Amino acid sequence: MKIPIYRIQNNVDSKSINQPDAWLQEIEKELGESFQEVDLKTYSKTSFGLIFVPSGGREAKFLTDFEHLPDRPFYILSSDHNNSLAASMEILAYIRNHHRKGEILHGSAHRIAKRINVLNQVAKARKKLQCGRLGVVGAPSDWLISSQDDDGVCYQEQLGLTVINIPMETLYAEYERGGYQKNKWTADLLGKRYPDDEMKKALNIYGALSRIVERNNLSGISVRCFDLLDSVCTTGCLGLAILNAQGIYAGCEGDIPSLVSMAIMGAVSGQPVFMCNPSRINEEEGTMVLAHCTLPVNMPDSYQLTTHYESGIGVAIAGHVPEESCTIFKTSRKLDRYFAKAGRIVGNLQEETLCRTQIKITLDDYRYFLTDPIANHHIICLGNHTQALQEFFSQLN
Repeated sequence: MKIPIYRIQNNVDSKSINQPDAWLQEIEKELGESFQEVDLKTYSKTSFGLIFVPSGGREAKFLTDFEHLPDRPFYILSSDHNNSLAASMEILAYIRNHHRKGEILHGSAHRIAKRINVLNQVAKARKKLQCGRLGVVGAPSDWLISSQDDDGVCYQEQLGLTVINIPMETLYAEYERGGYQKNKWTADLLGKRYPDDEMKKALNIYGALSRIVERNNLSGISVRCFDLLDSVCTTGCLGLAILNAQGIYAGCEGDIPSLVSMAIMGAVSGQPVFMCNPSRINEEEGTMVLAHCTLPVNMPDSYQLTTHYESGIGVAIAGHVPEESCTIFKTSRKLDRYFAKAGRIVGNLQEETLCRTQIKITLDDYRYFLTDPIANHHIICLGNHTQALQEFFSQLN
């Protein structure tokens, strides 16, 4: 998709001002995407775009445009020719004087392209989150003492996300209906030849959750899953793992801040996201082990089926996650604090005393986890997305 760019015009554009167009082509080459010059009306309707100041003498025209520009950060594209930077600085000062956010994109084509990619990535993420709906089936698990009393107001105000509560009885009723929609994930799982009675129950939970997601138009769901152990003698692990692979953010234990964290991480990264527990830190070795039973089916390069860890029943995935760069992330209940750090997955474990998918990662510092953590659950995805997450939160306030 082309990136919209609005060029601030001048009464008389000199023929000598030709350098900017060649310069724009350099940036396009670095971006791997094209710019699309648009008029003011079209620019104002976009979720992300650039304002191009090709030379000096554009300030007065910007003044006439200002009141028609959308209420979002201004990203001013400035070249190193024709007094473009000087005019851009005057314009940005005016923007700041009027209590609006803005930034000048200036420097090498490579540097500017790198910054545009991050900004575009965040704009797409924010658009994806807007009007999203997250369902919480049952109350948060009793042990999530730092993640309770979450009314979801700040998610609506700052992200456009709505959190809706769904009774456990709704899930039980859907489970009793039975059945699920077959797809490539269910076919692959059935091909693992796990005991039929356990697979039937686990896939019926998946079907039940899928119908709840569809009926309520949900983009994410979290379940008070431990209640399923006694009521229907299975777990939600497999159903949540399939939903995650389908692009529905799916978490367990009714953990709302973790579900929101999954939605943010997924929207920013475009990658499958894994909600897990930090289980062991070895500072001497420089490693941390994270584990859980709801790994997205499309995240590992291979997996096997086993039981849910704590109960020894149901069906859970023990996956082998690619050993490459990763990001670990969590946001607080009120979105006023977050943790995002890049690391590397260096191993996959198969220990008896941990949840079924177990990954070992390296980070350069573990003080956060031992001195000021944002609860226990954290979110992992492949790739380094820390810059985009930092930009995402910088735009919230």
